[in-house]
Amino acid sequence: MERRNFIKNLGLGAALAATASGNAFAKGSGPLKRAEPPFNMDYAPHFGMFRSHAGEDLADQLKFMAEQGFRSLEDNGLLSRSVEDQNRIGRTLEQLGMRMGVFVVDGGDNWKISLTSGKQEFIDNFVNTCKRSVEAAKRVNATWATVVPGFFERRLPIGIQTANVIEALKRGAEVFEPHGLVMVLEPLSDTPELFLRHSDQTYAICKAVDSPACKILYDIYHMQRNEGNLIPLMDACWDEIAYIQIGDNPGRKEPGTGEINYLNVFKHIDTKGYKGILGMEHGNAKPGKEGEADLIAAYRKVDQFK
Repeated sequence: MERRNFIKNLGLGAALAATASGNAFAKGSGPLKRAEPPFNMDYAPHFGMFRSHAGEDLADQLKFMAEQGFRSLEDNGLLSRSVEDQNRIGRTLEQLGMRMGVFVVDGGDNWKISLTSGKQEFIDNFVNTCKRSVEAAKRVNATWATVVPGFFERRLPIGIQTANVIEALKRGAEVFEPHGLVMVLEPLSDTPELFLRHSDQTYAICKAVDSPACKILYDIYHMQRNEGNLIPLMDACWDEIAYIQIGDNPGRKEPGTGEINYLNVFKHIDTKGYKGILGMEHGNAKPGKEGEADLIAAYRKVDQFK
C-alpha cells in the first residue's frame, strides 16, 4: 500500500473511532458535541473557518476538521507562514491522515504585477516564488499550488498577452514538474481587470503550456459569476481540471445559501470519477458556533447523493 493511502486509511479509522466513542463534537445548529463519519467527497476547509469551536491554534483547528469528517485542508496563505508553522501543519496533517490542498504561489501583489506584460522582472519573481513554493510544498506534502497571471496589460494586443502568460507558465512548470507538483490556474471574477476569467481561456492556455504541472483550478463560485452553464463547461474542460473550489453565489458562502444546485453539481462531479479535493474557499453565512455548525450541516445535506 502506498504511504499516502496508508496514512489516509489510518485517518479514516481514527475519525470513525471518534464517532463511536462520542468524543468531540456533533452536527446540527449550535455547538457541536461529537465526531462524524467522513464525507463522501473530499471537502477541504481553511484555517479560521471553525475558530469558534476549535480556537486559534492551527493543530487544534485541523483536529476539529478531522473530527467532523473533513479529510483535507487548503491554506492560501501557507507561503507566508513560518517554516516552523509549515512543518507543524505538515506533521499534524500526516497524523490525522489528511491531505493538503492548494496554497497560493504568492509573489506579492501579483494581481497587478502581471505575467501578461512579458517583463523579465515579473517572470523572475514568478519563477523564484515557484522555487520557494516547492520547499513549502515538501513540508506539508502538497501537490497543488494556485497561480493567477495577473491584470490585463492594456497596451498590448490580447494575443501577445496570452503568449507572454504561456511562456511564463512554461518556466514555472519547469520548476514544478520534476517534483510532481501542479500549478493550477484559477480564472477569477473579482475584477474585470484580471486577465484570466473564463474556463475555455484557461483550457487553451493549459493545452499550450502542455505540461502535467499546469492545470485548471475550477472555482464553481467564480465560474457561476463569469459564465454559468457550469456542468457542460466543466465537462468541456474536464481533462485539464485538477482541482475544484466551492462557494455559493451570490455571497460566496456555503452551499445552500445561493442559487447553485450543489447537490446536482457534486453528484455530477462524483459520476466523473473525481477523487481530488474540493476546496471550501468561502466564508461562513453566520458567525460563531451556530454558523459553524450550520455550515457543516449544509455540507452534509449536499453530500447525500450516493
